[in-house]
Amino acid sequence: MACRRRPLPPPLVGLAVLVSVAAAAVAKTDQPDVAALNVMFNSMNKPSQLSGWKSSGGDPCGDDDEWKGIECSGSSVTEINLSGLGLSGTLGYQLSSLKSVTKFDVSKNNLNGDIPYQLPPNVVQLNLYGNSFTGGVPYSISQMADLETLNLGKNHLSGQLTDMFSQIPKLSTLDLSFNRFSSNLPQSFRHLINLKTLNVESNQFSGHIDVLAKLPLEDLNLQNNKFSGWIPSKLKDINNLQTGGNSWSSGSAPPGMEKGSSVGSSSGGGNDNGINGFAIGAMVIAVLLAALILLSVLKRNHSSPVSSHYYMDESEIDMKSLEQSSSIGSRTPSAVPRKSISDNEFENKLNYSRRSTDTISLMTYASSDLEAATGNFHNSRLLGQGTIGRVYKAKYADGQVLAVKKFDPLSFSGSSDFMDLVNGISKLRHANIAELVGYCSEPGHYMLVYDYHMSGSLYEFLHLSDDYSKPLTWDTRVRIALGTARALEYLHEVCSPSVIHKNIKASNVLLDADLNPHLSDCGFAYFYEDTSESLGPGYNPPECTRPSGYVMKSDVYCFGVVMLQLLTGRKPFDSSKPRMEQSLVKFVTPQLHDIDALGALADPALRGLYPPKALSRFADVLSRCVQSDPEFRPSMSEVVQSLFQCVQRATSNKRMGGHRSVSQRSDDSDW
Repeated sequence: MACRRRPLPPPLVGLAVLVSVAAAAVAKTDQPDVAALNVMFNSMNKPSQLSGWKSSGGDPCGDDDEWKGIECSGSSVTEINLSGLGLSGTLGYQLSSLKSVTKFDVSKNNLNGDIPYQLPPNVVQLNLYGNSFTGGVPYSISQMADLETLNLGKNHLSGQLTDMFSQIPKLSTLDLSFNRFSSNLPQSFRHLINLKTLNVESNQFSGHIDVLAKLPLEDLNLQNNKFSGWIPSKLKDINNLQTGGNSWSSGSAPPGMEKGSSVGSSSGGGNDNGINGFAIGAMVIAVLLAALILLSVLKRNHSSPVSSHYYMDESEIDMKSLEQSSSIGSRTPSAVPRKSISDNEFENKLNYSRRSTDTISLMTYASSDLEAATGNFHNSRLLGQGTIGRVYKAKYADGQVLAVKKFDPLSFSGSSDFMDLVNGISKLRHANIAELVGYCSEPGHYMLVYDYHMSGSLYEFLHLSDDYSKPLTWDTRVRIALGTARALEYLHEVCSPSVIHKNIKASNVLLDADLNPHLSDCGFAYFYEDTSESLGPGYNPPECTRPSGYVMKSDVYCFGVVMLQLLTGRKPFDSSKPRMEQSLVKFVTPQLHDIDALGALADPALRGLYPPKALSRFADVLSRCVQSDPEFRPSMSEVVQSLFQCVQRATSNKRMGGHRSVSQRSDDSDW
């Protein structure tokens, strides 16, 4: 407090203490709930229309404190209904503390930013309809086992839906309408066995809708997308079915589709149809593969011999690589920058080019407009510089802010080479991956345009900021690790073909206003021939003694180094430290399984505010990531699962009244 009061007379000191203790005892609401609502109120810019709400403290479940839109049961907040109140700002970062909230409705407001990763974990009805949320659907929704209604309609959400719906079987209503979602419907939709209402109107979804065939839908709106193929006959029986504005196939459906089952499925009398469909699919793939092999042979016969290095030219694709890639796709590769590369790099470039046959929908920018928005690429607008270009902050009169990655013109032999890169990157859509929104392709001017993330990079937060002005709580660090792991899991195990990143480091983990992570530099692996130059000291995996040594598990190692930084707050390599402590991996790894040593290694900026068991579990996960032998490192899906298990174990312990660290604050209670 700014005002000073005169000391109380000694007889009154004891009375004051008793009064304060009594006030705390009278306070009815669980303190984690109060803290979460305080953060939410501040993040929404302390709106006056929320009568009774406070920026700190308060008692929303108390008899004398009436907080607008808040319902309680006993000492716990159970419902938050703030629909149509003209609210702005963001939702904050602490909603996961609201363990008893079953209804969360902030629809029809002006809220913006990404949907926070941390949401009420046991919510039954989640309604964010009619706001200005951006980004994708947070993966944390996949853990809401009791979720029945999810309404994300009429926002600015985009990207591809990941397979995150297999563990929410109670979901009965799903509204994703009027957003910018793209790609196919996820296969995990088939697990939504209670889904009655699905609305995906006015998005950019594409592909077939076979995955919906066996769902008990009563209300289905597919209007104004890019769906193709046939509508399964079972879906045609839905009373409220809207399908206009798509590119449906005409004529009779192929075998296996007549009863609404996907090709190759088997249920009762539909086995023959499924087998026929599978046979037809296999024949088509075989014909396409044979044609590709024949085309490659003919072209190689008319071209000069290939040297010991491969060049990404259609006439020089070697047969072995073509055969290996046939299992994950058979699109005709297109040319990318002509540059000598190793076998490993060749396969990586082949993967990217294979995606470039798809159409993309991105903004095109004129170089003159980007020059004006960046102050003619003035140094004051420089956000970062790497081995393949510089990134500048672009500001527009309407308040829009973007990040522009400017390449050296010599990086590409022409616009077609650059567009191959653009096409590949545009297909990488995930909530935790920095999204490409546009590009500039003019002679001598090659630029990529991304969303701007106002909180900067993880490196800046950990190593360049004041510990007190920009604190990263334990809960936030875990969220950053998990989100980054999800991004890498998507690249390695969801993308087909798989994508290697080759430049995982803290400076490429960007943080939005709610400190959610967004992995940048995805899709540039071709440029990173020598990772010792691009990654910098402390990151390079042991196997990368030569450029071709980098493999997918090398990404896992680099991710482990980022996790080490989250754990310790130290740089990956620090020449100011004693020689034995300069390399973070070498210094910390031997101590990761020593409980006493771990406490000393934890980042001092945490000020001891973390659960000791969580620290140990986190250390166990990252110790496997930085194993010297790539074969002993886990896959990214294993890393994600381990992190989730840690979170779930801690949550379970708390529900059972498990022991809490005395140093743990309520706002750091997810682990």
